[in-house]
Formats: sequence, structure tokens, C-alpha cells
Amino acid sequence: MTGNRVVITGLGAVSPLGESVDDFWTGLKSGVSGVDTMTLCDPSAYPCQVAGEVTGFDYSQYINKRESRRMARFSQMAVVAGMQALESAHLNLADEDPFRLGVILGNGNGGFPTLEDNCRILVDKGGMKMTPFFFPMVLPNMAAGNLSHYLGFKGYNSTVSTACAASNQAIGEALTVIRNGLADVVFAGGAEAGISELGLSGFAVMRALTTQNEVPAAASRPFDLNRDGFIPAEGSGILVLECLDHALRRNAQILAELVGFGCTADAGHLVQPEATGSAASAAIQIALYDAELQPHQVDYINAHGTSTPLNDAIETTVIKKVFGDHAYGIPISSTKSMIGHSLGAAGSLEAVACVKTIMDQVIHPTINYETPDPDCDLDYVPNESRSGKEIKVVLSNSFGFGGQNACLLFRSYTD
Repeated sequence: MTGNRVVITGLGAVSPLGESVDDFWTGLKSGVSGVDTMTLCDPSAYPCQVAGEVTGFDYSQYINKRESRRMARFSQMAVVAGMQALESAHLNLADEDPFRLGVILGNGNGGFPTLEDNCRILVDKGGMKMTPFFFPMVLPNMAAGNLSHYLGFKGYNSTVSTACAASNQAIGEALTVIRNGLADVVFAGGAEAGISELGLSGFAVMRALTTQNEVPAAASRPFDLNRDGFIPAEGSGILVLECLDHALRRNAQILAELVGFGCTADAGHLVQPEATGSAASAAIQIALYDAELQPHQVDYINAHGTSTPLNDAIETTVIKKVFGDHAYGIPISSTKSMIGHSLGAAGSLEAVACVKTIMDQVIHPTINYETPDPDCDLDYVPNESRSGKEIKVVLSNSFGFGGQNACLLFRSYTD
């Protein structure tokens, strides 16, 4: 690790468990599921009919109705989570140079629902009936663009689109930007709101989704023998990353420190994780090297844990490859067991959970863990939260389509 130290001073979250960090974290600790029958599109023709939706999403505190019509749902979620993060960080923008403030967000598919709606209009009514805000709504970079507009940030701005690894990579790239002195503060994370017939059908024909519709809350079961696919979800998580010196000058409350980032590519199958887990293992090892930490110093792992047969088994292999015998003593849990898989936003919500784990010294469970799988033989914190063990260092894994791997290491802050 070289360059500026980077700390976390604010959090924001919009999730299937609620539209605040408190609701999200309380739900996770309590083992509450945010998965229910899909309502954002008609799933009756498809084998998966459940989703992690942000029910009754309300942006009105931050976005007026006129402006909301020009923004896709994923951008609206990014703005809400970002404004929450601003309030959480108590950052007085009047005291800041806007060119030293940045936004880096991850996103997987942009405005899929808007894309689908306007394709229907194009076919049924003609292209001139489409919304004039089509491109400002559907482009993946518009979450970061809208958030920077609302915040008035004129510095480093970027969008990372590496599928399910996107927001972990965005947070990692923000770490690099601040370390290198290109910004004092970066709002980093991700946003995704792609639940639509277009997205549902695409994943369904790949057979990537669960078919366990009878009890929606029990459909996501990472590392359980009877897992059968992931649950589509939506949401946004935003972290305020800040140069330590800058945070100290303004007497900010420091929630945790971001100390390591590793990023690799499988260079193999485009949608299946590479069987040996060599590149995913390397991403963890690079993050450890970056953080100047040894494997035995990791106290908890927030797993990618998608509830798909291949991913969970290979992630288990990856953890054992990196941590050896220590792997059996590390508590591991999957946030996706409660909120489903929000693709490009998944890592950002899991990053919020990692910071709260360090703050509260509580590890949230992996719910719906009922039948052990011989290929998944580690400690997945089944069904109930756990406390009592000191948690200083937390690893967060994200592995995405295209063989993209992005891993982060968080640490409790000390002078």
C-alpha cells in the first residue's frame, strides 16, 4: 500500500430491506428476507417468479416529480443513496473544492426497463413516439452523472460496468484515485434496477435463476445443497471514501478504513466461474498484498454467495486455496441470501454491510441454510447473526460474468 490512507465517513443504501442504511442493516442482522413475488414485470411465463424489489420506492425527499421523469429507476436509487451518504458524512460542500470531489459507480445493465418500454413503443407506435430522454435514462453512466449533478461534484467521474463485480471494482478504483491524490473525496458504490421482462427472459434462458417460487423468502439459499440459481434484485449502496488527512481536518467520524483492492480476470468462460478459481484466488491475494495483511488476519468474509450451484462451490474452493486451514475458522456469510443478487449494485450493498459489521461487531447470517453441501464445507454463519469475536479485518468478494473478479479489504480504523 502506498499513497494516501483512505477512510469511510458516510454510507447510503436503498435495498429490498428498506430505503436506509438502518433498515438494511437491521434486516440483515435479524435474518429477514426481502425476496418476494415479482411485481415490476409479469413473470408468469418464466420459471423464476421471485425477486428482491425495493417495494414502494420513494425518491420524493430528494428528487422532484419533473426531474424523476428524466431519470431511470437505477439513477433515482443512486441519487437517493448518495444523498443519504452525504448526510451521513456531514460533509459541508460549501467548504469544499468541487473539482476535488468525485463519483465512481458500478452498473451492470443501465436502464433495462426503459430500454424495453421504448423498444415496444418503437415497434408498436414508431420511433418518434419514444421519450426524448431515452439516452439520458438508459446509458449506464447516467447514475454517476445524475449523482454528480445533485451533489455538484466536478472532479473525477467514472462508471465501471463489469457485471456483478462492478461496484466492488468502482470502490476499489476510488481507493486508487484518492491514494494517488486525484481527489479528496469520492462517492463510490453502485446502482442497479434492471428487473424487467427483458432481463428476466435473458437470465431465464441461461437457466441462471432459481425456480423455487413457492416460498419466495426461502428461494435464495447460498451454499445450501438445494440451491438452484440466483434471485434478481435491485438497489444501490454508496460509500463516502475520503483521504484520511482530509477527514481529520474536518473532524469527520471515521467508520472504517479501506485498505486493499484486488482485480483480475478469469480469461475463460464468459458466464461460468473458472473451475480452479485461480484468478479469483489471485484477486484476494492481490488485495491482501495491497493491504499489507496476511491471510490469518482476516476475521470475516462477505461472500459473493449467489446461490448458484457452480459459484458457491467454486468460491468455497477459492477461499480454501487462499486461506488454507484458516479458512475453516473464518465466518463467512452471504448478503444475497436476504436480498437476492442486484448485479452491478451487489458489491456496494455488501460493502455497506462490511462497514456495519466492523462498526457493530456483528456478523449477519446466511439464511435458508438447511442442508449442508459436501462441496461447501466452511462456516457460513447459518441462519442467525453472530457476535463475540473481535472483527478487525473484513474481506468482500465479487465475481462477475465475463470472468471479472474484484475483492476489497476493510479494516477497523486506528490512528
